[in-house]
Amino acid sequence: MTNDAFRKLAVSFPGVIESPHFEKSSFRINNKIFVTHDVSRQRACVKLSEIDQSVFCAIDKSIIYPVDNKWGKQGWTLLELTKIKKTLLKDVLSKAYEHVSKGKSFKK
Repeated sequence: MTNDAFRKLAVSFPGVIESPHFEKSSFRINNKIFVTHDVSRQRACVKLSEIDQSVFCAIDKSIIYPVDNKWGKQGWTLLELTKIKKTLLKDVLSKAYEHVSKGKSFKK
């Protein structure tokens, strides 16, 4: 997964806007971050529910794993973009989007 392909996928969800977040890019729905993108490390960080985090991390902890601090316990999960398959990434981003948007629908 290239950085460009990741960005295109992240903004493809309805109502998502991209904005800076410290040294990263963030992708937001209603001003709430559902994923950040660290271009230099080719890594993303998504906000998942506790259950979704557990399920996705069980797939392969070298690709998907909780942030190693209190943020990880709140569902923030790292994704190694050089290793993850596009179909899995789509699933993870969809769950993060659903979790943060709480099922509300948005229009671009």
